[in-house]
Amino acid sequence: MKKRTASLSRETKETDISVTIRLDGPQGTDIETPLPFMTHMLDSFACHGRFGLEMKAAGDIEVDPHHLVEDCGIMLGSAVTKALETFDGIQRAGFFTYPMDGSLATVALDLCGRPNLVWNVELGGEPLAGTDPALFRDLLKGFADSLKATVHVNAHYSDGDHHILEAVFKALGRALRLAIKPLGEGDALSTKGKIDA
Repeated sequence: MKKRTASLSRETKETDISVTIRLDGPQGTDIETPLPFMTHMLDSFACHGRFGLEMKAAGDIEVDPHHLVEDCGIMLGSAVTKALETFDGIQRAGFFTYPMDGSLATVALDLCGRPNLVWNVELGGEPLAGTDPALFRDLLKGFADSLKATVHVNAHYSDGDHHILEAVFKALGRALRLAIKPLGEGDALSTKGKIDA
């Protein structure tokens, strides 16, 4: 089977991002962003998904970090879509529940061609390494939209924003790993017979 990999870059007046993802390895990350906690979350996602991920991201965070956080999600989802090429011949859906100390989160996703994010995560709001934790919903919204995936994120309970968000990103990586597992058949896992990636 051909290794599923993709590289993309995008520059706007607000952000400049390049990303390479290797869905089938080799693993390892090289992630550089001006937001340390986001870098940590992306690294956790890649580690637990067993993906190779390289990302260089810069942006006008002095205006609003939202631009960079959302665009990183968009670029990550776009790279996964390009690497997959098609949603045919894969499991399509996956879910994982991840415990992180006193926090527990479940992520369920469906590579169905219909973008949607359901976010049931209550956050305290204190900055994490200078970043508003609420921005990570924007990252996952950008990811779900560009991947054309339905993504449900549920925090069952939390002992703090750091731990619950880390549980979310680790669960996301593991859920995506399950969803992209090859079926060994070319047909789409859909009663329609086709899924538009």
